[in-house]
Amino acid sequence: MTTSSAASLDLPLPGATFGQAVSRFFRKYATFSGRASLSEYWWWALATGIVYIGVAVVFLVGGAATGDLSTDGSMFTLGALASVGVGLLVIWFVVTLIPQLAVTVRRLHDANLSGWLVLLRLVPSVGDLIVLILTILPSNPAGVRFDRR
Repeated sequence: MTTSSAASLDLPLPGATFGQAVSRFFRKYATFSGRASLSEYWWWALATGIVYIGVAVVFLVGGAATGDLSTDGSMFTLGALASVGVGLLVIWFVVTLIPQLAVTVRRLHDANLSGWLVLLRLVPSVGDLIVLILTILPSNPAGVRFDRR
């Protein structure tokens, strides 16, 4: 691997640490070309899972503490703190949507698969499962065809 950080972003980083994976995720925000190693992809999946769990805790604790998570017939009411949790969740989703798609496409490329397979996620339930299985596949040396030349 070269010492240039720009050059290192062009290639997958096998054995990436948690911090490296998160950093590369945001530095390659909308980069759909190239490849992402297993560690880059799965460390990011853990990071985003932690954020979603944290926001869910804010939502639930905020709602439970204020007694605002109640249903009245067909009405579901949210208190101020629970609304903050929902707002944070929406902001996080919007901010990470494009890079999440990009890292998934790069992960598929690393397994020597077309990035267009990410569209399988549009198929409810089954599509997500298929993409999950495809992202678990090991790196394939033939995936180098997706690197920039």
